[in-house]
Amino acid sequence: MEPIPHGTREETPEVYALVGESGTGKSHQALLVAHDYDINYIVDDGLLIKDGRIIAGRSAKRENTKLAAVRRAIFSDPEHAQEVKRELERAAPTRVLILGTSRKMVKRITSALGLPRPETIISIEEIADPWDIKKAQRLRREQGKHVIPAATFEVKKSFSGYLVHPLKLFLEGKKVRRRVMIEKSVVQPTYSSLGRFYIADTVVASIATRVCEGEPGIAKTLGVSVQIRPEGVEIDLEVTARYGTYLPRVLIAAQEAVKSRIEDLTSLNVIGVNITASKLVLGNRRGMERSSGLVFEN
Repeated sequence: MEPIPHGTREETPEVYALVGESGTGKSHQALLVAHDYDINYIVDDGLLIKDGRIIAGRSAKRENTKLAAVRRAIFSDPEHAQEVKRELERAAPTRVLILGTSRKMVKRITSALGLPRPETIISIEEIADPWDIKKAQRLRREQGKHVIPAATFEVKKSFSGYLVHPLKLFLEGKKVRRRVMIEKSVVQPTYSSLGRFYIADTVVASIATRVCEGEPGIAKTLGVSVQIRPEGVEIDLEVTARYGTYLPRVLIAAQEAVKSRIEDLTSLNVIGVNITASKLVLGNRRGMERSSGLVFEN
């Protein structure tokens, strides 16, 4: 760790930097550094993270090209930079940890966000074993795996269509002598050996139809509408229900089943499932019951 002299300036927040080449495991080590220095705010790959929650920004890991990812990570987009800067000004943190591939990158980030120069720069080689660094590089190169220092519950909202796995561990810091459990997430793009693949609306609609028709109390799916957005997918279904069932219970069960199955099979983040029972079967009675606007907080 290398302290950087900064004259007589008395600026807040205190800024720390964790520096290392891309894929060397900075994001994996970030929470350990933050824990040791009692830092609540982390700036990583275009995101502002507080206590495991993504509170502002857009991840560079979602960009389609390396150039776009770099531009996102250094906040070259004024609107993106302003969003994170505004949140930092509102929160007024005492300490911030910035992750970067070089000192130059850290300098670009602090300049874009209106932050002071780092109090301390920490090299990844100082806190990670060479074997761990090589392992991180291999996983990035061969499997495209990235670590985000935020809870999976938060990450799924920003990485719909990616495989997201929780990683939990206990820490006992060098500076702060207390044992705590932290969670971070391993993010892996869905791809094949031939490149990325994309999930068509018709595939999501077919899964929703099959799952819905397998639920007790639902006889047939009459129509499906799918909207896939960057933050996830919203599904509208119209169904024929069986007469004699308690429709609210049937429709809620179907909503939950559709959400669960689509997320398991596609890794898409399901943000809403709306089901309308517009017909009843058996006898001459007809009716309508709607269960809509059920939004899932992932």
